Amino acid sequence: MGFFGDLFEKKTCAICGNETGRIFGKNKLSDGNTICNDCEEKLSPWFEDRKQSTLEQIKEQLAYREENKTAAAAFRITRSFGDGSKKLLVDEANGKFMVTGSRNLAEDNPDVLDFSQAIGCNLEINESRNELKETVDGKRVSYDPPRYEYSYNFYATIQVNHPYFRTMRFALNSGSVDTGERSMNRSTSGWNMTGSFTSSIANGMMENKYYEYVNLGNEIKRMIENWRNAQTPVRDENPPQRQAPVQQPQQNAGGWYCPNCGTPNEGKFCGSCGAPRPM
Repeated sequence: MGFFGDLFEKKTCAICGNETGRIFGKNKLSDGNTICNDCEEKLSPWFEDRKQSTLEQIKEQLAYREENKTAAAAFRITRSFGDGSKKLLVDEANGKFMVTGSRNLAEDNPDVLDFSQAIGCNLEINESRNELKETVDGKRVSYDPPRYEYSYNFYATIQVNHPYFRTMRFALNSGSVDTGERSMNRSTSGWNMTGSFTSSIANGMMENKYYEYVNLGNEIKRMIENWRNAQTPVRDENPPQRQAPVQQPQQNAGGWYCPNCGTPNEGKFCGSCGAPRPM
């Protein structure tokens, strides 16, 4: 048929037999088979390896998803974590959890996991900076020294032992947490930010909101660690270690030590408790 004939040739879904459309490569599997959008939507929303999967592997997952409907319908929410579009939902009585934005679990069929499938959790804090400017002679110019507004978004990533996905990432906050402005002063070593994180916040409510999400992320991490500790011990080549607080040394090879828990860090936020780096 030739290249252009193949490009616009009608394809049929290898699962249900319906037409998939004329777009070449759309919903194509690694073994050359193609599936339709309706069948693809039945796969796990956390699944990202469709292009690397064979038809047999897709059929196996669809069978698992059918079985999952029973677990989703039986799920009873006892705890909920997060304010974003997706939330961590927990069924403590049955030792199950899920991450979803669904309002109808039986209909939307979110993946239901056992507590034992949770491996760990990371808290991610994303910082955004917006420069403030003033109007001089009808033009927008930078302040001297420059001024910036900062905002933060918080994400939790749960690592799981699951045949079709490895992580479940979701936002803890529904909207950015804004923390007022900070200035930059010029010195012999360059530009330096003035003021600490807390002193830059005009309203203490914003500071409280920031730490509310930090604490929420740490609560989720502790809960998942407790789930793991409650399971029958298995051999682990790299078992998790609980780091005891240490006294803050004077030097950290260019890094910094958290004033709250003493953990050594390199980035902007403490990898243990989420506290921002002192300015």
